[in-house]
Amino acid sequence: MSAHSDALTVSRSLFLDAYRGLAVLLMMIFHFCWDLGNFGFISFSFSDPFWVDFRRLIVTLFLTAVGWSTYLSNRRSLRLVIWQRDIKVLLAATLISLGTYLALPDHWIFFGILHFIFLATFLVRPLSRYPIISSLIGSAILVIHSETTWLHFPNLFPSIVHQLNLPHQTLDILFPLPWIGVVLIGPLLGYLNWHQCPLPNHFLSRLLSIMGRFALPIYLVHQVILFALVAFTKIVLSS
Repeated sequence: MSAHSDALTVSRSLFLDAYRGLAVLLMMIFHFCWDLGNFGFISFSFSDPFWVDFRRLIVTLFLTAVGWSTYLSNRRSLRLVIWQRDIKVLLAATLISLGTYLALPDHWIFFGILHFIFLATFLVRPLSRYPIISSLIGSAILVIHSETTWLHFPNLFPSIVHQLNLPHQTLDILFPLPWIGVVLIGPLLGYLNWHQCPLPNHFLSRLLSIMGRFALPIYLVHQVILFALVAFTKIVLSS
């Protein structure tokens, strides 16, 4: 009963849900802006520093939440087997790959954020019960990647793409380095009990919590809806 209650508490952490929900909201804003640019409503480049940093913030929020929730799930007993949640992420990643392949075969997503999260979860689990060690390793990876070229492999991606006959340009790609370092920092947030932080009881915090609780289905459907709305608006204004 204690273990069940603990798992229920973790899954209902309003702060953790809102934290993840913030990532979902920013992601929707990012994709909506991409849709607006794609249909010519606005003009800008996603290679501009603002948008590069904006994407980094979104990915950082998502990936720290992965390490954080893994710590909360494993703090009583380490479970290395595949969970139901893992199967859902794997199926969602497969759906993203299949959908983008059918829609844009020259730019389909073969290793996006969901693919990375599926693999990173297994990598972080053994270390999640040692959050300080995990965060130190994660921080070291980030510093080494930022300050040196030791963890840079410029020829690796072109080689893999060539060998596996994958598209050279993809709609989304997330390289394991340095992002695994961000995941490894996540357990420290659980260790510091951030999930117990109170949230103000107003509409925005409740909305973010709901979005975070249903992050995966929102991730799967939001861009389809946004893209269709922008496309429909373009057709109406052009007619």
